[in-house]
Amino acid sequence: MKKIDANDPASQSADIVTDNLSQLKSLFPEAFAEGKVQFDVLRQLLGGAVDEADEKYGLNWHGKRRARQIALTPSTGTLRPCPDESVDWDTTQNLMIEGDNLEVLKLLQKSYAGKVKLIYIDPPYNTGKDFVYPDNFQDSIRSYLEITGQVDGGNRLTANTESSGRFHTDWLNMMYPRLRLARSLLREDGAIIISIDEKELQHLRLLANEILGEENFVATVSVVSNMKGRNDKKHIAACHEYIVIYANPKFISNGLPLTDEQKAAFKFTDEDGYRYALRDLRKRGGPDRREDRPKMFFPIYWDVTSDKCSMERVSATDIEIYPYRGDGAEGRWRWGKEKVMSHLDWLKAKRSERTGRLDVEHRVYLDPSKSLESEVDDDLDDDDDEEAVERTSKPKSIWIGGELSSDSGKRSLKELLPGTAFDFPKSVELIRTCVLIATSKNDIVLDFFAGSATTSQSVMAQNAIDGHSRRFIMVQLPELLDIKDKDQKAAAAFCDSIGRPRNLSEITKERMRRAGKKIKDDNPLFSGDTGFRAFKLDASNIRAWNPNPENIVSSLLEHHEHLLEDRTEADVIYELLLKLGLDLCVPMESRTVAGKSVKAVGDGVLMLCLAEKLVATEIEAVAAGIVSWHKELAPAGDSTVVFRDSAFDGDVAKTNMAAILAQNGLENVRSL
Repeated sequence: MKKIDANDPASQSADIVTDNLSQLKSLFPEAFAEGKVQFDVLRQLLGGAVDEADEKYGLNWHGKRRARQIALTPSTGTLRPCPDESVDWDTTQNLMIEGDNLEVLKLLQKSYAGKVKLIYIDPPYNTGKDFVYPDNFQDSIRSYLEITGQVDGGNRLTANTESSGRFHTDWLNMMYPRLRLARSLLREDGAIIISIDEKELQHLRLLANEILGEENFVATVSVVSNMKGRNDKKHIAACHEYIVIYANPKFISNGLPLTDEQKAAFKFTDEDGYRYALRDLRKRGGPDRREDRPKMFFPIYWDVTSDKCSMERVSATDIEIYPYRGDGAEGRWRWGKEKVMSHLDWLKAKRSERTGRLDVEHRVYLDPSKSLESEVDDDLDDDDDEEAVERTSKPKSIWIGGELSSDSGKRSLKELLPGTAFDFPKSVELIRTCVLIATSKNDIVLDFFAGSATTSQSVMAQNAIDGHSRRFIMVQLPELLDIKDKDQKAAAAFCDSIGRPRNLSEITKERMRRAGKKIKDDNPLFSGDTGFRAFKLDASNIRAWNPNPENIVSSLLEHHEHLLEDRTEADVIYELLLKLGLDLCVPMESRTVAGKSVKAVGDGVLMLCLAEKLVATEIEAVAAGIVSWHKELAPAGDSTVVFRDSAFDGDVAKTNMAAILAQNGLENVRSL
């Protein structure tokens, strides 16, 4: 029975370096010797793809190497469950995590890598008033606890002012490791959307190109957030911000709902329910003459009786239609003969009310999946088929509307949390639009700069509209609020009014509670998930070996119990879920087996008996009960069984337990 201690990989977050080496070794095994990378061999294998020039294109700054190291350093922390601060704990699939997002992103790696469909973040804009996240990878959890006032210490969050000397550098050092960790959480068809303004836009693009891949850049969208314009600009009042979108190669945009104008323009529907409009098949605008495309001047025949078009005369009454221009000159069709032949059911003859001349119209579908872009005639230029897919529900690169403004964001926030005040909160409709474009069904949405929790409200609101079951994960630093600070006074007073500590994450959680209730009240037929499980970042439940050199005997006695004294069974269980790579909302059952409490997680993938005492006479009965329950659950994969190490009254009892379980197929047995 192997013990899980503070140095065991199972007690830490994902080891990204080890994973990287494993993937590299699977591709280039010959580049490894005695477990080390042979760079000369690797260079030869990669050939001309290796850039060995002294001067390289890219974004560099002071501290970049350390920022990369921070992203690669595993976390030894944990997330402690807080059912009393949650809503619908037993049934919800949503998460609200209070903690430093850098540590939280590390802790989420094993459980959520490659599972998040959309990451939306609204990071600090680096205005000079934003707080810097000081990252200390030597003792990150201790630093976090000091910053948030949970233990005594000298570290505090400080504003990143331009007078600091490294204004942009500090922001890049903060963003790099977080973006690097976020990338590994994205699904193969996932997208990341980042709100930003012009202060760091160019740096964000270069940083994202490096981490997310320039080939995965989708768009920079301008969002008109304040039509009046901000007065903090010297020469021009800025009335817009940006959202920068990157997506993995398999991402497909859902598009946006039809506007009233689109519904009016695409008023026909086919047998499958797809909307389409009718447009002239005759090419209009240059080059639109016969001599421009001689092969595209040919007759189309219309059967008056059946109202159908064909490429050959079927009866003597068929009417021959040529693409003549308005001035009577010979013109040309938009399509070649092959395409007309394959889409005759898309054609309809029409007589002009003004001239009386017959022309042919073709279908133009609103849905791009019904387009003809893969069926272009060899005699067509690329731009000749543009109108076959014109006016789809594809989002444009400028978003404008009062519902997308920061004023709308303020109104939504004050409606739920009267008296609070935040600078430029994002509107629910803005983020809901992002959610609508990028997600559906049971997708996971992550926001690790949750702020006032607009993203969670947007996800729930969209679920109420389309009936999907999207999940969200919100992460927010419990940034302390000062009642004496004019910019924080209102938020601090609100925390006082609800009897909660003065920190920003309390605002986050309270909005989530009230937003969920409002969505239920406004949509009485909606039975979706509006709850959340609350967790808090803390040091690991597993006691680290930290001996007192002056009293080794006392240190050994204290270390006999590997779990910290103030931690609950639930604390330990959820740390195991994180470190073993299980979802934090995975189903969990409890039973009493031979007088001991046993839990089965994920239908038996993980089984725990954390009783404080297991004597030799109880071993056989407890083991038999666990084996019986495990067979009843019949999990698909291998299972892990975990016990409290100090519970066994000796090595013999521990060995017997492991032996009985192994004989029944449960070979992965660990102790804490």
